[in-house]
Amino acid sequence: MSTLINAQKRKHNENASLRKNGFIPAVVYGFQVESQSIAVNEKDLAKTLREVGRNGVMKLEVDGKTVNVVMSDYQMNILKGQMIHADFLAINMKEELEVNVSVTLKGDSVGVSEGGILQQPNREVTITVKPSEIPESIEVDVSRMGIGDTLTVAEIRGISDYTIVNDDDYTLATVSAPRVEEEETETTEVEETDTPTEDS
Repeated sequence: MSTLINAQKRKHNENASLRKNGFIPAVVYGFQVESQSIAVNEKDLAKTLREVGRNGVMKLEVDGKTVNVVMSDYQMNILKGQMIHADFLAINMKEELEVNVSVTLKGDSVGVSEGGILQQPNREVTITVKPSEIPESIEVDVSRMGIGDTLTVAEIRGISDYTIVNDDDYTLATVSAPRVEEEETETTEVEETDTPTEDS
């Protein structure tokens, strides 16, 4: 089980000083917990996330009460690479919940070996699953995809115990034709157009 994260109550006007002292402003809400503003130690949270992953269940102590939570949302300072705010959802471990999980493509696509370009239009799917069974990511095999092929949610339903919420036509991966051929065609057309005639 992950490290226990101790939370302290906070006031909205002290966010700047909290961050300066190594704390992250946050909120907690959900199962048997009144919504309240809190702050958590940045190092403790980082350590726990390394242990359980982005979608893992964490233990949060608020006012002497320990609750199971997942991180439902967060905000980052892109320039500094630091988390600046977090939302914790208190959960019932016996009930399924809806979470976003990243999609990881694995395997060497046949289409790519033929010069095609593998693209991933959507990098996450939404699933309903018991808290103890939340996967860190969903691996999708693209090795059989050829040029022009599209992989959708419909093709990966039923591979595990969780339910995927997204529609069947939600695209996970495509292999498009190489762009080099298009560029060569355009170049040839330009050269033919620029060729001087005998009358010029």
